[in-house]
Amino acid sequence: MPSYRKRGGVWRAEIARKGIRKSGTFNTKAEAVAWATAEEAKIMAGKVTADHTVAELLRRYVTMVSPKKANRNTKFEYNRVEALIRDYPELAAKKLSDVRAADWAAWRDDRLNGNGERKAVAGSTVSRDLNLFSAAFMTAKREWGWIHESPISGVSRPRDPQPRSRRPEQDEIDRICLALGYTTDEPPETATARCGAAYLFAIETAMRAGEIVGLRLQDIHKEKRYAHLPRTKNGSARSVPLSSRALAIIEQLEPLGHDPLFGLTSSQLDALFRKGRDRAGVEGLTFHDSRREGLTRLAKIFNVMELAKISGHRDLRILQNVYYAPTAEDLAERLA
Repeated sequence: MPSYRKRGGVWRAEIARKGIRKSGTFNTKAEAVAWATAEEAKIMAGKVTADHTVAELLRRYVTMVSPKKANRNTKFEYNRVEALIRDYPELAAKKLSDVRAADWAAWRDDRLNGNGERKAVAGSTVSRDLNLFSAAFMTAKREWGWIHESPISGVSRPRDPQPRSRRPEQDEIDRICLALGYTTDEPPETATARCGAAYLFAIETAMRAGEIVGLRLQDIHKEKRYAHLPRTKNGSARSVPLSSRALAIIEQLEPLGHDPLFGLTSSQLDALFRKGRDRAGVEGLTFHDSRREGLTRLAKIFNVMELAKISGHRDLRILQNVYYAPTAEDLAERLA
């Protein structure tokens, strides 16, 4: 039952029902009673939810839901949530009952355009974050009963940029390997040299960087010429055929006794590759571009369904539009 107290010249009404607390001040007791009666009825009808904040919702999501996802990308989702709470404290502190689509549209525009404190980011980054936050709000609506509508549902996403088509030239590959100190004649004993080995291995297998650094000797079946990946980005296991060059790289690494095989973390691989690329004077190339190069080379041998089996793509459109990038010269060679 609501309580009413007169303080000075105003009346204060307080409600505490179903774990929800609300209060308000009014000029007369009649106004206070009318407000409290209406608000209590909303609570009892399930039309008002608990006074959680955006930060509470997102943190609960990455704690309870993210670890259960097939791709187990918990750390990435946790970092994105904490970045929003750190960089946009006013939005993070808003009560769920107060947050609107306009708040998220303003966040989107600020991320895209940047300001004096923060650099602008790509539309794909904003879309990825919006998808994460939207999933959290939909979970709060459907499973937790915290909200009745998601304020992100009506927020438009930035247009997707044109997919990358950058592929390394053979001369660039050679220069990067030279800068990293990797040769086919000697075991890659240093971390930098193993980065070069990982780069060539990526081109030969079209494996992702995270899959390569997590590869263990027990996952490799040299006699049958394949590597088994028990956990991948999309949550499904898959096996990848190994070329003679890929097997030769594995044999170089075996005597070094690292576990995982390449003896590198994802962050080490990324940092070392960037340094080697820059020393080699190569511009506009990322380690992940090796996956596009690898799949384009494998497409000369395998059909699209076989290629998807190797790469782990479930959506053939992504495989075709983003990763398979033959040049006109490549296609002309196949005609010949």
